[in-house]
Amino acid sequence: QAQLVESGGGLVQPGESLRLSCAASGVTLDRYAINWYRQAPGKEREGLSCISEGSRYTADFVKDRFTISKDNAVNTAYLQMTNLKPEDTAVYLCAAVYGLSCKQGVHEYSTMNVRGRGTQVTVSS
Repeated sequence: QAQLVESGGGLVQPGESLRLSCAASGVTLDRYAINWYRQAPGKEREGLSCISEGSRYTADFVKDRFTISKDNAVNTAYLQMTNLKPEDTAVYLCAAVYGLSCKQGVHEYSTMNVRGRGTQVTVSS
């Protein structure tokens, strides 16, 4: 059974960093485009970043602070987040879609083949 499990969230102070992980089972990530999203209470879901074999994309509003990567050997994708701000507080989710690249940006969440349940990130002093 295909599954994605996010981890690495938590409570941090403004300016600190976190690395989120998206561990896959039942799928081989090198055949998927892995996307990161976030959703804050009362706000729409935002597409943050995408990585596939040979392409990656990060949204302009976070690209100076967030970096996506993956390690096929451990079937895990990551989102490194630096200089976190209170407005980054949200549930962060990863999702994967088979066979696509990230050349066009983050994929629509509704088109994902596999979705994780999310990890909470809270940035507060």
